[in-house]
Amino acid sequence: MKSDWFKDSVVYQIYPRSFQDSNGDGIGDLNGIRQRLPYLKKLGADVVWLNPIYLSPDKDNGYDIADYRRIQPAYGTLTEFDQLLAGLHQQQMKLLMDLVVNHTSDQHHWFKESRQSKENPYADYYIWRDPVDGHEPNNWGSYFSGSAWTYVPERQQYYLHLFAPGQPDLNWENPKVRQEVYDLMRFWLDRGVDGFRMDVINLISKPAGLPNAPQAPGAAYGDVQQVVADGPRLNEFLQEMNREVLAKYDVMTVGEMPGSTPQDAIKYTGLHSHELNMVFQFDHVSLAANPDEKFGKWNDQPIKLADLKKALFRWQTELDGKGWNSLYWNNHDQPRAVSRFATDNSKYRVVAAKMLATTLHFMQGTPYVYEGEEIGMTNVHFKRLDQYEDLESLNAYQQFVEQEHALSAKQMLNYLAKMSRDNARTPMQWNTSEHAGFTQGQPWFDLNPNYSEINVAQALADKNSVFYYYQQMIKLRHQLTVIRYGSFKPLELADPAVLAYQRDYQGSTLKVFSNFSAKTIKRDFAEVVNGERLAGNYPTDQGAILRPYETKAYLIKNKR
Repeated sequence: MKSDWFKDSVVYQIYPRSFQDSNGDGIGDLNGIRQRLPYLKKLGADVVWLNPIYLSPDKDNGYDIADYRRIQPAYGTLTEFDQLLAGLHQQQMKLLMDLVVNHTSDQHHWFKESRQSKENPYADYYIWRDPVDGHEPNNWGSYFSGSAWTYVPERQQYYLHLFAPGQPDLNWENPKVRQEVYDLMRFWLDRGVDGFRMDVINLISKPAGLPNAPQAPGAAYGDVQQVVADGPRLNEFLQEMNREVLAKYDVMTVGEMPGSTPQDAIKYTGLHSHELNMVFQFDHVSLAANPDEKFGKWNDQPIKLADLKKALFRWQTELDGKGWNSLYWNNHDQPRAVSRFATDNSKYRVVAAKMLATTLHFMQGTPYVYEGEEIGMTNVHFKRLDQYEDLESLNAYQQFVEQEHALSAKQMLNYLAKMSRDNARTPMQWNTSEHAGFTQGQPWFDLNPNYSEINVAQALADKNSVFYYYQQMIKLRHQLTVIRYGSFKPLELADPAVLAYQRDYQGSTLKVFSNFSAKTIKRDFAEVVNGERLAGNYPTDQGAILRPYETKAYLIKNKR
């Protein structure tokens, strides 16, 4: 009988190249992570999720895999991986690996063979199509700008890449491909890995005939997500994966699923679905997109609280009792949480970070903490293009500024400062020493200059820091069943400044109130009779008063 330990867990996400360097080459590594296990244990994390550590040409920082069974040399060796895994298990923590099987690297053995001819044994491991009227087979655009198709003269065909040209999509219609994937999953599970986060797993089943995608006015290409997400055979593939691999191990699984709805998620994660434990949905992190659809996510406008509540509450209420939520504010692909959903103004940053922690960690689901979130790390606010490293960001600038002249350089730089994935990828801020204690060498990427004020050493020395607040949130989740298993009920939906909700479980009620504004406000509902303040980010409770970015949670024991 498989256990549901994932429901009781809090996950800490590590972006390996930016977490801790142990050998002075400026790149984080496995031994560096192992050195920091006491820190993760102190925080209270139950599970560590590692972004890809496999052999890769690094066109997309490891999400282009050349060999799934080898470790990227900059990160270490398979022996050092085994030592890290053993260290985690000794500390009663588990390890989640990143499974990237929608696509491989174009340097993978399979693709090198596949591109040679149509008769090759690997010919159908990828998605190849003949030209149509001398150009691409359809209008699909890549997630990383440009066409989703690249021509290969040897085959006189195009191959599909929903992301970079160096990331060709695997052909999941080919049963040999699926067996290859299941074999590599067993390779890691048999080493003792405790589960997988599955990269864009809802894109693996492409629609029959590969029809054109909807194309926004003025857009160079069609929006591929609208036709590819949650394809016709996705359930079948996930059920097969579960049957052949996952059901035979006591593991945790989370599928990254851009564009999926709660109804989709219930199909994949429902109590009787035999597929995955939970999904990463994108509703709340896709808010405040550009009103001009051709620019997609690139925008610099704040998120409206009404939209945020609608997105979060939709998933909480519709999955309640039917599926299981993942809870996250940010990750390696998203801007820093406090900068995006609250404020990184130094006057309020600490209380704002604590407010976000309370809001998320008391909801129903498994919380994910992204490295640095627990000390309130902020967006880096780069000012120049040459400061950026991220492929998606650089491609977008090239397309919208240099090729199409649709945006000014200043405007696009504003968008990047707000939304670029690089905001999450600056090295971890450990202390005030040179390079913030991340490396003794030259860091692979610029640090956020504010590391002298925001760092782990400072946080551990201050009993009122964001770190200890996260520690408290995790401890409460471990202690109280109402947080882990309680039903969910939204409160005060129309309130323009406050996000509030209620959890109920076996005679206990938890009420949470969070002020998402920089104003002091008064709300009658903030006075909870016969309840104790379980948590709050101000030292005192002023009842109906909610100070800037104030959050408070009350626990009420009901008579039964």
